[in-house]
Amino acid sequence: MGIRIGILGYGNLGRGVEAAIAQNPDLELAAVFTRRGPGQVRIKTENVPVLPSGDLLHMQDQIDVLILCGGSATDLPEQTPYYASLYHVVDSFDTHANIPAHFDAVDRAAREAKKTALISCGWDPGLFSLNRLYANCILPQGKDYTFWGRGVSQGHSDAVRRIKGVKDCRQYTVPVPEAQEAVRSGSNPELTTRQKHTRECFVVAEEGADLAQIERQIVTMPNYFSDYDTTVHFISQEELDRDHAGLPHGGSVIRTGATGDGAHQHVIEYSLKLDSNPEFTGSVLAAYARAVYRLGREGSFGCKTVFDIAPAYLSAESAEELRAHLL
Repeated sequence: MGIRIGILGYGNLGRGVEAAIAQNPDLELAAVFTRRGPGQVRIKTENVPVLPSGDLLHMQDQIDVLILCGGSATDLPEQTPYYASLYHVVDSFDTHANIPAHFDAVDRAAREAKKTALISCGWDPGLFSLNRLYANCILPQGKDYTFWGRGVSQGHSDAVRRIKGVKDCRQYTVPVPEAQEAVRSGSNPELTTRQKHTRECFVVAEEGADLAQIERQIVTMPNYFSDYDTTVHFISQEELDRDHAGLPHGGSVIRTGATGDGAHQHVIEYSLKLDSNPEFTGSVLAAYARAVYRLGREGSFGCKTVFDIAPAYLSAESAEELRAHLL
């Protein structure tokens, strides 16, 4: 029997986790839990139940790790501390400014229940965080840069869809090539938000909507678009469905720094190019669920981040196999 995984929430991320479990023979999908009516949810894995989320109150003996696939705005701040009192859990909480408070709440719940919890797992925060840490340790005299995209920002797309007259939207975050090249040159440029990224919106407007007003509302939207050069394209629903159906993303973490007396410059770069953001993120969550299961069996309780977990815990391979083939 493999490590029994439960998925709470079956949106894009939940489907991504399900796909990842299918690729890992030591993981087993035990159940999918939903706040919707279970009859409304069709999953790909055969002979696995879809259950109401309320059933999680009494299924501790059937699930080894619960992966929480809700949103960071309202779902995870409540769900993760609550379910960490019942299960070993993994979440992908990505509101950077609120991570310390979220960690404290989850840590209290998990320690009291003798459970292991991992928060803010994915690629940023997550894999990008690890690479920032490694690079800072290796080049203490240096500067960090992070570029995101080209990729679909689901949060920004949703913000545009809330504008009156907007039927649908895909918003892309796009790195500025000149800024990336300046960083890679080792010149340590000072870059503003506007200089690092642009934003591109493909909008389907409702019939008769005021296009000029929609564009004005987008480009002046605080916290989303006002600090960026933003281009708005109005297209048909057919064009959106044909050309923008996917959820690609990616980006790069770069640290530049000097060693010795400063005469030798170095550039460390880690980059991702993702055809499906939710499937890749789901793959990261699945690997870390394996680590959480192992830590729980060892009695290492409380809340963790990716900084706290040794790489070997992510792998299904033995320590001997890792040393022989990957070291």
